[in-house]
Amino acid sequence: MANTNLTKAESRLADMIWEHEPLASSELVRLCGKEMEWKKTTTYTMLKKLENKGLFSNESGTIRSLVTKEEFAALHSREFISECFGGSLPRFFAAFTRGKELNDQEVEELQKIIDQYKGE
Repeated sequence: MANTNLTKAESRLADMIWEHEPLASSELVRLCGKEMEWKKTTTYTMLKKLENKGLFSNESGTIRSLVTKEEFAALHSREFISECFGGSLPRFFAAFTRGKELNDQEVEELQKIIDQYKGE
């Protein structure tokens, strides 16, 4: 399972890889130099951290994700709800919506999600 605790720099690099993958490591170095003013060594150090967290692989100079951006967001969300709300989605939802009015469209979308889940 991937480690979802990322620094701001790791998160920026992950987003860049997800946006451009599959991607040659030389292209990643070029992009990081242009977008973040990183040197080659910084790019490879940060990439290695993301590899160690189980998010990406760098095989034969080609970088690919092991976890999609959507899968990562789902994992991160589940960890957050588990840590902050004891794994209770209703407690999370109650806290999230406290003091915020939901419009009819939001209520409808949430109801569809609940109905789909019941149907499975």
